[in-house]
Amino acid sequence: MTDEVNSGRRRFLTAATSVVGAVGAVGVATPFLGSWNPSAKAKAAGAPVSADVGKIEPGRMIIAEWRGKPVYLVHRTQEQLDTLAGHNDHLLDPQSEQPQQPSYVTGIERSIKPELLVLVGLCTHLGCAPKYRPEVAPADLGEDWVGGFFCPCHGSKYDLSGRVYQGVPAPLNLEVPPYRYVSDVVIIVGEDQEQA
Repeated sequence: MTDEVNSGRRRFLTAATSVVGAVGAVGVATPFLGSWNPSAKAKAAGAPVSADVGKIEPGRMIIAEWRGKPVYLVHRTQEQLDTLAGHNDHLLDPQSEQPQQPSYVTGIERSIKPELLVLVGLCTHLGCAPKYRPEVAPADLGEDWVGGFFCPCHGSKYDLSGRVYQGVPAPLNLEVPPYRYVSDVVIIVGEDQEQA
């Protein structure tokens, strides 16, 4: 009888110890595995972010966040693209010669694919957020306005490629962040195209 009680007790203690050990292992593993994910501080410091650009309607813009900054994602229409070459003489840096974009982003479109514009949404004057103004010739911006970005803080203007107009406070074109496509409709902001 003593052997039966002791073996039952032994089984109970073995099972209880196993359960406590498993709970302890999960308790230790959870924060360890969680530490593999980038922290909020790491994300703010520059961890790449993905964005689904397939849902942006032509002519519309959405905003993502990367490094704590707004990133403008604009699906440009063919009509908007057609306006880009017509006002170079009004722009401060029409060929984007200042280093405000990755080397693989070239041309007047300043994008990998012409229809998708990716810009850091901070004015190069004092860091205000320019407003997306796609309308043509609004009363407050003048008859020669063909769409773009207007900074309400000090009046800087950028075209639909983020190129800065002459005679405004901003000294540089809007920055194009590093980005790459992972599919036809998803991009990663914060990783260069060469990293693909």
